[in-house]
Amino acid sequence: MRSLIVALLVLGASAGAKADEILAPSRVDAVTVFPSGAEVTRVSKLKIDKGEHTLIFRDVPAQAVAGSIRVEGKATGKLEIGSVDSRRLSVPRTDIEVAETERRRIEDEIERLRDEKAKFEAQVLAAETQKSLIANLTQLPSRPAGPAISSERQEDWPQILALIATGSADAQRLLGEAQVKVRSLDRAIEDLDKKLAALAPAREERTEVKVFVEAEAPLEADVAVRYQVPSASWTALYDARLSTGAKTVAPKLDLTRRAAVTQRTGEIWEGVALVLSTTRPTAGASAPELEPLTVDFEPEAMLRPMAAPEPGAARSRALTEAAAPPAESVDQDRLGVVAEKKEEVAERGAAVVAAPFQALFSVPGRLTVANTGEAKRVQLEENSIEPQLVVKTVPKEDAKAYLVAKLVLPKGSPLLPGAVSLFRDGTFVGTGQLPILSPGEEHALGFGVDDLVRVRHAIEQETRGETGLISTSRTDSRNYRMTIKNLHERGIQVTVFDQIPASQNQDIKVDLMSKTAPTKHNIDNKRGVLAWEIKLEPDQEQVIEFGYRVTWPSSKQVVYGR
Repeated sequence: MRSLIVALLVLGASAGAKADEILAPSRVDAVTVFPSGAEVTRVSKLKIDKGEHTLIFRDVPAQAVAGSIRVEGKATGKLEIGSVDSRRLSVPRTDIEVAETERRRIEDEIERLRDEKAKFEAQVLAAETQKSLIANLTQLPSRPAGPAISSERQEDWPQILALIATGSADAQRLLGEAQVKVRSLDRAIEDLDKKLAALAPAREERTEVKVFVEAEAPLEADVAVRYQVPSASWTALYDARLSTGAKTVAPKLDLTRRAAVTQRTGEIWEGVALVLSTTRPTAGASAPELEPLTVDFEPEAMLRPMAAPEPGAARSRALTEAAAPPAESVDQDRLGVVAEKKEEVAERGAAVVAAPFQALFSVPGRLTVANTGEAKRVQLEENSIEPQLVVKTVPKEDAKAYLVAKLVLPKGSPLLPGAVSLFRDGTFVGTGQLPILSPGEEHALGFGVDDLVRVRHAIEQETRGETGLISTSRTDSRNYRMTIKNLHERGIQVTVFDQIPASQNQDIKVDLMSKTAPTKHNIDNKRGVLAWEIKLEPDQEQVIEFGYRVTWPSSKQVVYGR
């Protein structure tokens, strides 16, 4: 009796110790994705008794950054958090996950094969029974006839013999087929048993978070665990839809901002509140520091010169990492209720919050982002801009005119670098790339060939000769003629580009000879590149004639290069 009481006391004490630890299953509720990395919020609803407890979270993925783990929450009473610890550990998968593993699939297949085997074993037994009955029929002619059997009831032996022959063949066929099936199923079950024995119990790496809390009274609490993971990102994508307008209709450009979100964090983001941020938490918190750089005479013992360190190498690396393309999807189809009158289906944009150091895009609704690296596309916002349309042409290289839309970025959040799909009057014309742009900054987007602007280029004259009484120098002269015609219904601004050679030596002189003076020289700091900016009215044609002369000493030869 005494030993029984002691055992009960020990069990009671053990149960009391286990009650202090509360396993807290959680789910992903909200995610903030950065261009590189993400902050995940897991929530758990718990009932906590009075006293000190340890809440154990084992759903946190292995790649959670330990220093980023934070715990917060709300409760129906006073609940204090004492400390938060975390560690990496290997844990068995949950029941739901085990059901999806290879082990469960093999077990289900073995059970199915055994059921099928039992069916064919019953068929074997039935065939053997049938053969036994037929064997009994073959004994009838050898048995003596009973005294009560009259001549009128004599057996029809030809019919009996035919029945025996047919029945024996059918029974033997059924028996053979069933035995073959049983042997085949035995081999299949044996192979699956070997595979099942070779499988180790399914386990995975996780981060275990222990939260020490104290409750003044029994209460209910919603506890949230926040942490950052590196294997997630979003990349900016854009649609630029240009309506070129008409004679009385101004052109318009609709710029739609999208994002492609990807993640391989080891957890599924299912039905989460998704926020996209332009912050880069992993790009470095402070600027690099420079160490003293000295110069001295080389010691005689040193055989090779000292290589000066590359200035700003650390800073260059930091900027490269910071400018890496952000990691990226279309908004899930959210269709409104269709009324009797049909309306256009539109995508919902994200709510934009502009902060001093970042922009936040709150995606409407709840989304699911798979843990496969596959991009989930969402729409963020759309802006309508009134662009300035110009035509650019480089007749020397390509006798075509290209339509360009100059736009000024409206107020709001900056644009991150990303690919842009270009549409002109509803037709896809190609792709481009947008750099990082701030509100109010100007940028130009090309929208393909403008067939209503005709361009021609011709060489008018090309001569080489010598000058001076004693032939002290040589010359190379070239003259060109460019013709541009506007076939649009409205006037359009045209920029024509060409070039003259840039001298690399003071003894080589280059003179511009142009009947039509260029508007700009050395475009984008490129020596010799010229531009003519002209306004062409409908059906107007403009001719540009220009040339150059190169002079150099006759004792030398010149080469043209790029």
